[in-house]
Amino acid sequence: MSEQTGPEQRIVVGVDGSPASVDALRWAIGQARIQGAVVEALIAWQHPAATGWTVPIEAYEDLPGIARKILDDSVTEAIGSDAPVEIRTRVQEGGAAACLLDAARGADLLVVGSRGHGGFAGALLGSVGQHCVQHAPCPVVVVRHRND
Repeated sequence: MSEQTGPEQRIVVGVDGSPASVDALRWAIGQARIQGAVVEALIAWQHPAATGWTVPIEAYEDLPGIARKILDDSVTEAIGSDAPVEIRTRVQEGGAAACLLDAARGADLLVVGSRGHGGFAGALLGSVGQHCVQHAPCPVVVVRHRND
């Protein structure tokens, strides 16, 4: 007789390369070990919006490639050379909050850092984290960076 298993447990974590997002990834990996879940590490990118006189983004700038490198470096920093759980990485075009909320559909948990690279350095919760807390379709954990 074959063993019946339930649906795959999935933890989505937002990564932007900031220290808080690496801490969030570490926390998500630890939680995934406890739950037997898969970690889906996601980074979002988008072309900067600008009005008026601006300097154009060079066509050769590989924004998805830069995002991929940030994500890969963050995963390496969080786990070293050996992943204790399955980690799926995803680079997605769009706003960070919208991409994370979309990825969180059907997930067991969404994990974000307390604040990323943008906004005010003294803020306890960044705009992406706040938006996710208010609109996520699953429970959200906000991981505060140890130096904050």
